[in-house]
Amino acid sequence: MAAAATATTTFLPPIPTPRRRLAAAVRRPPPIFTGAADSVPPLEDEDSSDDDDAGGGEAAPRRSGRKDRRRAVRIAWEKLVRWSRSWRRRNRSDVLETTRKVVVLGGGSFGTSMAAHVAAKKADLEVSMLLRDDLVCRSINHSHINCKYLAEHRLPENIVATTSAADALAGADFCFHAVPVQFSSSFLESISTHVDPKLPFISLSKGLELNTLRTMSKIIPRALGNRRQPFIVLSGPSFAVELMNKLPTAMVVASKDKKLASAVQQLLASPNLRISTSSDVTGVEIAGALKNVLAIAAGIVEGMNLGNNCMAALVAQGCSEIRWLATKMGAKPTTLSGLSGSGDIMLTCFVNLSRNRNVGLRLGSGEKLDQIMSSMNQVAEGVSTAGAVIALAQKYNVKMPVLTAVARIIDNELTPKKAVMELMNLPQVNICFSIPNVPYSTDSHRIHSVFQIVVQTRLDYFTTFKLVHCK
Repeated sequence: MAAAATATTTFLPPIPTPRRRLAAAVRRPPPIFTGAADSVPPLEDEDSSDDDDAGGGEAAPRRSGRKDRRRAVRIAWEKLVRWSRSWRRRNRSDVLETTRKVVVLGGGSFGTSMAAHVAAKKADLEVSMLLRDDLVCRSINHSHINCKYLAEHRLPENIVATTSAADALAGADFCFHAVPVQFSSSFLESISTHVDPKLPFISLSKGLELNTLRTMSKIIPRALGNRRQPFIVLSGPSFAVELMNKLPTAMVVASKDKKLASAVQQLLASPNLRISTSSDVTGVEIAGALKNVLAIAAGIVEGMNLGNNCMAALVAQGCSEIRWLATKMGAKPTTLSGLSGSGDIMLTCFVNLSRNRNVGLRLGSGEKLDQIMSSMNQVAEGVSTAGAVIALAQKYNVKMPVLTAVARIIDNELTPKKAVMELMNLPQVNICFSIPNVPYSTDSHRIHSVFQIVVQTRLDYFTTFKLVHCK
C-alpha cells in the first residue's frame, strides 16, 4: 500500500491550491460637481480593472503608485485653491471703493492701456488723461478711441481726456506717470503747481535721464519740488496691446512704503492682471531701464542673422552685465531674477512687439538710426538710455561689453559687424574669474580674492554671488 501510494504521488499531478478571487472592480459614475465657478472638481480615479488580466501581479503596485501620485497632485491643487480663496477673503481692500478719481499723465500706448484697465474696474470711477494733443482729446471724448495709439480698441466711457493740468489733477487719488523719461523733468515742472503734495505717483516710464543718470524715483520728487512725494514704480513683462485684449499678465509694484505698494496692488489687480509687491525700487527701475538697451542688442543679432547660439550667448552676457551694475547700486539679486528682471528681459529681447528690439533689428539689417527714429511714432527708450547706462557703469566701475557696444553703434562710432567681431575676440576667461573690475588684494602674502559665481537656476539666469577669500 505504501508503494502504491508512493507511485500515485509520483505520477499524478498535485491538486492545485485554489487562488483567492479578487473582488470585481466596481465602476462608479463620476461625481456631479455643483461648486463655485472658481472651485476645482475632484479628479476621478482611473479604473484599472481592464489591466487585471494583462498586468498580472507586477501591474498592481504600479497601478497603486499611479493612483497615489494622482491623489497627491489633486490634494495639493485643492489646497492651493482653498488657500487662494481664503487669502482673498482676508485681504479684501476698500481701495477701489474709496477711489474716486485717477489721472494718467501721457496718452501713449501704455498710458492708454492702463487708463482703460483701471476705468473698466469701476464704472463710476473718473479716469482723466492729461494730453497735449487736442485732436487725440476730442477723439477720446467723442468717439472713445485714441486715434493715435491702439485705435482699434474702444475705451471705457468713464475716461475723459483734457489738455488742462488743473482740471486733470483736481481731486485725483492716484496719478499714473506715462511720459517718456527724457521729457519728464520739464513736463512735471510745468504742472507742479497743480500737484497735491500727498498725491501718489505711479511711474510707468522706464529709463535713465541722459544728462543726470537719474531714474524716475529721483526725477519725479525733484521736478515737483517735493522730496516726500509718494512714489511707486510699476514694471514687468507687459505689452499694452495684450493688456487691452485682457490677456493674462503679471507685473510688480515697488515702493519703500509697503502700505502704499499694497494699496496700488489692490487698485490694479484683476482676473487678467496679477500684481506682486516689492520694496526694491532700485532693482525694479534699473532692470526696467537696462533691458531696453539689451533688447536693441538682441534685435541687432536677429537683423544680422547670426543665429540662435549667438542670441543666447549675447542675452546671457547682457543679463550678467545688468546684474553686475544693479547689485553694485544696491539692487537685490532676487529682484533681477523675477518679473521685473528676467521676465521683462525675455519679453523685450525675444518678441517682435518690442520697439527697442525692432530698432536693433533694423540696425542689424543695415538701416541708419536717423531713418529708423524718424519712421517711428513711439519712443524707444533704449536709444537714449544706452549712453546713460555706460556713464553709470563708469561711475560704479563696472565693465559692460555688450551694452557698451550698443551705445557705440547708436553713436555711429561702430558698425554692428565690427561690434560682433570685437565682442567675440574678448579674452577667453574662466567663468569663476569673469566678473570685471573686482578690486584685488595688493598684499603680497595673499593670493588674490576670487569671486566665484554660485549658480542658482531661476528663469535660467544666475542670481547670487559668493565671495571667497583665499590665503
